[in-house]
Amino acid sequence: MNVTLGLAQIDPKLGDLPANLDHHLAVMAEASAQGVDLLLFPELSLTGYYLQDLVYEVAARPTGGDPVFEPLLAASRAHGMDVSVGFVEEDHRHRFYISQAYLSRGEVVYVHRKVYLPTYGMFDEGRYFAWGDSVRAFDTRFGRMGMLVCEDFWHASPPYLLWLDGADVMLLTSSSPGRGLDQGEELASSRWVELVNRAYAGLFTSFVVHCNRTGFEDGLNFWGGSSIADPDGEFMVRGPYFEEALLVQTIDLNQLHRTRSRLPLLRDERTGLMAREIGRILSEVPHGNR
Repeated sequence: MNVTLGLAQIDPKLGDLPANLDHHLAVMAEASAQGVDLLLFPELSLTGYYLQDLVYEVAARPTGGDPVFEPLLAASRAHGMDVSVGFVEEDHRHRFYISQAYLSRGEVVYVHRKVYLPTYGMFDEGRYFAWGDSVRAFDTRFGRMGMLVCEDFWHASPPYLLWLDGADVMLLTSSSPGRGLDQGEELASSRWVELVNRAYAGLFTSFVVHCNRTGFEDGLNFWGGSSIADPDGEFMVRGPYFEEALLVQTIDLNQLHRTRSRLPLLRDERTGLMAREIGRILSEVPHGNR
C-alpha cells in the first residue's frame, strides 16, 4: 500500500490564530493538489511556540463546534485528506496541554498530549502547560500510527511504547530551535535530532516522519529540516533549513514486510522480560525517583 505524505514545514505567527488557520487551509489545498493523503504540521502549528501568557487566549478544543477546528475538519472532509495539526488544548477542567490532533475526512481520530515538558535552558513549558499522561498508538485508514511531540521523542521510552502498541508509522512534530554549531557549520541540535530519527526508524523497523517548524520567534531561530526515514533507517526526504517548505513523499508500507522479514527485531522483542524488569526497578528505587 502506498501513502503520499506531506510535511508542512511552516512559520506560524505567534498568537495569531486567524492568520495561522488561513495558512493551514491554504497549505491543505496545495497539498491536496499534489495528491497528499496525509499532511503533517509541526508542534503548535496553529499558535506559534513561545506563547507564555498567551496560552490561555489561544486554546482550542478538538471538536466540530470549535471555531478553529470546524474549518479544519471541513477542509479535511472536502479534500478527502488526513491531517495532523499542533495546538493548545483546553480540557473541561481548564487545564492546558501542548497537543497534536489527527483528523481524517471530517473526524477527529486521536489527540496526543505532550508528556515531557522541558524546563531547562531556554525552555519553560512546565510553567504554562499540564503533562499528558498516555502514549498510545491509534488506527487510521492507512494503518496503525503513533504521534509524539518534540521532547517526547528525546526520551527512548515513548517511541518504544508506540512500537509495542503496534505503530508502524511514527509521526513526530517539533518546534526545535537551532542551538550550537557542531562539525563546522552544522547545528548541534539538528544533527542530534536527525541521528535520533534514523536510529528510531532502524531500531523499530518503522517509518519515522518528522515535521519541524521554521522561522524566528522572540530571538529563537527554528531550523526546519523536516524528514522521513524508512524502516531501514535511511532518509527518504529531508527539508531545507530555515525556510518554509511543503515536502511530498510517497512511502510503500510493504517495506515493513521486507525489512522485518530480514531483521525480525519486533518478532524477537521480549516484552514480558521488559515488564518484569521495569517492575523490579520501580520496586527498588526510592519513591521520589519513580
